[in-house]
Amino acid sequence: MSDNFDPDLIQAIFKLIWSKNALAGTSKKNRPTSANSSALKMSCELLRLFVTEAVQRAAAIAEAEGASKIQATHLERILPQLLLDF
Repeated sequence: MSDNFDPDLIQAIFKLIWSKNALAGTSKKNRPTSANSSALKMSCELLRLFVTEAVQRAAAIAEAEGASKIQATHLERILPQLLLDF
């Protein structure tokens, strides 16, 4: 598994969201038209940091409970605070 997210995948996600916003009637003035390379790299890095932090926090909960695997319930417990922190 790679340590980084694929910039092409992130760009495809952005384009999908932007095209949905365009279909929903979002004005061109408020909608970005393209993403440059540095913005994509920053988005990938932020996403990587977010996922890494989520896994670390969920692992701490799982370890405190004596579990050997992270389960969905561990992630559910850390997500509200994680979202507030980011």
